[in-house]
Amino acid sequence: MSKVKIVTDSSCNMEPGLAEKLNIEVISLSVMIDDVIYKDTDISGSQFMTMMENAAALPKTSQPPIGEFVQLYDELGADGSSIISIHMTDLISGTVNTAAQAAQLSTSDVTVINSTFTDQGLSFQVIEAAKMALDGLSKETIIEKVQEIKKNSLLYIGVASLDNMVKGGRLSRATGVLTNLFNIRVVMQLLDSELVTLSKGRGAKAFSKWFEELKADLAKMNNVKQVAITHAADIDLANKFKKDLQAMYPDMHIPILDASSIIATHTGKGAFAIMLYTE
Repeated sequence: MSKVKIVTDSSCNMEPGLAEKLNIEVISLSVMIDDVIYKDTDISGSQFMTMMENAAALPKTSQPPIGEFVQLYDELGADGSSIISIHMTDLISGTVNTAAQAAQLSTSDVTVINSTFTDQGLSFQVIEAAKMALDGLSKETIIEKVQEIKKNSLLYIGVASLDNMVKGGRLSRATGVLTNLFNIRVVMQLLDSELVTLSKGRGAKAFSKWFEELKADLAKMNNVKQVAITHAADIDLANKFKKDLQAMYPDMHIPILDASSIIATHTGKGAFAIMLYTE
């Protein structure tokens, strides 16, 4: 039986050392800060927040070139292994489309999956796939499990300021000015084909009010497998969320991670994400 190897991109947020432990290959996106290009994997989330705050202009992110994908796929498949390449939603980046093009050019057997998520929501799929691959399960069985996790995942994003989304062209300037003028904070949900607004409110209480609603929803679920939290320079808020979630799931390991440069560029300072999936 041939091996299965797992590939993802650097928007896949995992705890340090986990990718190496599970033999996950991570292909890095890039970020340009004041005309200097950095590999996303070379900058920690906290380092990037400082660099972005001091930058003259909003950083720009770019997907890996197709040649890097082809080379990686060819190398990984040289021993006859199959490859499952799982990437962030195409709402944020064209990375998954580039991966699909590279799969057609590679001599290896490559299956590319659009996770329709990012950050730790993407890692849910990637980590489980890697564990199954290490256990020697078939490509088909792993793909089926990945699709199941995707179907049962939820990702919520809280944004404290819409400045970066406006600068990045994802919202109109009028919307951003009005929202920031009134100190409006927004919570959105990432769906397959769009970001939908769930709630808006003034000041920090807006996040707290939404979080209480989330906890009420979670209390109705009896099959939550994993919860994860990511933040962009607001560890206090992340810790408050974790305290309550840990009380609900005392035996669950709930990671809190810094947002990567790829995500923080879009969300800006003070943002958070809460992700979960059920079985």
